[in-house]
Amino acid sequence: MFSLLRTTLVPHLPASVRFRSQLAPRQVQHVKRHKGRVPIPIGGSTKGTTLAYGEWGIRIKGMGVRFSAKQLTTAEEVIKRKIKVVKGAKVYLRVFPDIPVCIKGNETRMGKGKGTFEFWATRVPTGRVIFEIGGTPIREELAREALRQAADKLPTIMEFITRSTPPRLGNLVLQPEPSTDQLSSPTQTAET
Repeated sequence: MFSLLRTTLVPHLPASVRFRSQLAPRQVQHVKRHKGRVPIPIGGSTKGTTLAYGEWGIRIKGMGVRFSAKQLTTAEEVIKRKIKVVKGAKVYLRVFPDIPVCIKGNETRMGKGKGTFEFWATRVPTGRVIFEIGGTPIREELAREALRQAADKLPTIMEFITRSTPPRLGNLVLQPEPSTDQLSSPTQTAET
């Protein structure tokens, strides 16, 4: 009987309850995790650096950073408040806070184990798209203003991007190679 009870125990979950409006994973295996570092994009992948769902967006231009769920929620609320005048407009969040952050109290002696769970966070490298706006056609001025206000709430430098913005690899903006038609047309006009 005792061995049966021991195998059916649920993994340790944080004391706070997750509501539908909160950004938090539904279930985790280990609540206390290593701190980790913000990834530095040094490979060749440009995944997540261009728009996928909307017409306008913001991506990280400054250093990579750790966003908390509260920061992302606040920025999302600012965007929704600004674009609610447009019927059918949608906000897309491209990152999700799934890393638990544990904090020990100030002036605590060494030892006695890891601190208690505090909040959910996500580590985002330079060049990643954070928010997108789409759904219905939105004027560029309105989109710029909404995304600028959201970027002010986040702890790093952001840049406004469109569908035609080239992908980014860290601090390097990858320009598309000109096609053969574009290369040959200036020389043809110069010869004639």
